[in-house]
Amino acid sequence: MSEILIRPFGRADREQVTSLVNAHIAAVVPGVSVSVQALLSQLEAEPGDFLVDRWVRERVTLVAEQRGRVVAAAHLVRYSGGERTGEHLRDAGEIRWLVCALDEPIWPDAGRAGDALAVACHAQLRRWGVTRRLADGALPAPGVYGVPEQWPHVRAIYERVGFRHSGRTEMVFVVRVGGLDRPADPVPGLTARRTMGINGTRFTAVRDGADVGYVEVDTNLDAGPRVSRVGTWADVGNLWVEPAHRRRGIGRWLLGRAATWLELAGVTRLLDYAGEGEDDYAGFLTACGFTLLTRTARGFQA
Repeated sequence: MSEILIRPFGRADREQVTSLVNAHIAAVVPGVSVSVQALLSQLEAEPGDFLVDRWVRERVTLVAEQRGRVVAAAHLVRYSGGERTGEHLRDAGEIRWLVCALDEPIWPDAGRAGDALAVACHAQLRRWGVTRRLADGALPAPGVYGVPEQWPHVRAIYERVGFRHSGRTEMVFVVRVGGLDRPADPVPGLTARRTMGINGTRFTAVRDGADVGYVEVDTNLDAGPRVSRVGTWADVGNLWVEPAHRRRGIGRWLLGRAATWLELAGVTRLLDYAGEGEDDYAGFLTACGFTLLTRTARGFQA
């Protein structure tokens, strides 16, 4: 067996680690990749996550090298213990993500390097003296977080070093924007108003002067240098219809209004999400033409 070297990430590793990261992204979200600059940016800070990122006290990135090749990498963060840190992350340490090459005939022991790297991550968390140890797969790409079902090798590595899934499973859906229906007004007197929303551009359904529902779509998924091939993707930030007005086609109508706007922006793919127990919403998305991309497990803890 070849010797495994666990060491801190260096700039000379950036191309190999980015290639590993993009291989994991490609298995979850088609046609999306991150640039070297995007990855390096995440290792220094995550400005898009302005709430949680300010709680981070320290960051470390480690790699596992075999015969001159980087076969696994992991990014870790340590959260502050101050009162300003959210209680669920206070004094915690987290493997933000871990990626690992698969065993193959000419490289049969890559998985062993992934295990060695995970052990080193545990050692780093111990040195930090954190009160809780968490693990995730939050790569800097839309729809890639938790441990997606397309990464059984990563989940197995986490479980072999003592992490267990204690959170929930979420579903990530995608639809071609051009395939979304543009239905006629489902109820008389319905109009749409476009404004800035909390999580993107908001389209509000208005009837008789009252707001009866809204959808928000975020086209800013590649803000700054974060990602390199996602300019044609958008995200549903919020979709809500007042209970008294549900099951009348208003949600589908709102998505149609948003789709016309997204096409003007050159967006071709739209993501949305549903958690465990949200069967009605998952069914609504499927009925609107969304396809399930992945199920992803959140909340691994050791």
